[in-house]
Amino acid sequence: MRMVSSAKLHHVQGLTEAFLRYKENLESIVDKLGGISTQTSSDVATHSVLLVPISSNSGLCGAFNSNIAKSTLQRIKEWESQETKVSLLPIGKKIVNALKKAGIDFNGDFVNLLESIEKKGTFTAVSPLVAYAEKLRQSKEIDSVEFIYHHFKSRGTQTITTTPLLLDMPQIQTKEDKEWLTEPSPEELLSSLFPRLQNAQVYSIMIDSLTSEHAARMLAMQTADDNANDMLKELTLLYNKTRQQSITNELIDMMGGKVGEHS
Repeated sequence: MRMVSSAKLHHVQGLTEAFLRYKENLESIVDKLGGISTQTSSDVATHSVLLVPISSNSGLCGAFNSNIAKSTLQRIKEWESQETKVSLLPIGKKIVNALKKAGIDFNGDFVNLLESIEKKGTFTAVSPLVAYAEKLRQSKEIDSVEFIYHHFKSRGTQTITTTPLLLDMPQIQTKEDKEWLTEPSPEELLSSLFPRLQNAQVYSIMIDSLTSEHAARMLAMQTADDNANDMLKELTLLYNKTRQQSITNELIDMMGGKVGEHS
């Protein structure tokens, strides 16, 4: 399992590196057209939020899933303490099980999204989720969307991260010295590119979580392997000691028998 996780990690890392170049160029274009808002959910009045926690579908990855579950429950309490209504859209079977155990209602339409992304490898797989979030926002059921997931820093370090989804399309910047000439108009171009940027943002979060999952599982399997080897050494030593003690006892019995014969 460690070898399988290592191979999957290598594959997802390559996918991430290639995709991030696309995402960075897309962000640069949108930023030049209208400027990407850096406003976060804490900067604006939020009365209702869609919380999207991301876990794995399977276990054997250390504290990966339990940390997501704890962070999600803590985040729910934080939002509710601000009198904010919280809706949940979990991704991954493990976080679904944790929410069921806690008795919390959720929408389970996107539980298997990570599995679909890992198989297809295209960011169009997240389009339904973005469209669903936008639909809730247009109907004023939510004010913001927040993702909770593991951010991959290294093979040994993954940190819990909360990231808001970009929802407000930036306004076209009017400058006297226009740097770009566009066809079609900047407004049309921005309206076409911004949904792609939203999809790219969500997709990058998903593959970041996948990368962290495979790294955590690889580390957990390495630890399990090391523990098994340590246990095997201890049991071998115990067996040898027990066997040596048994041989010693037999020799003592034999020597005792010979002494008895001579006496």
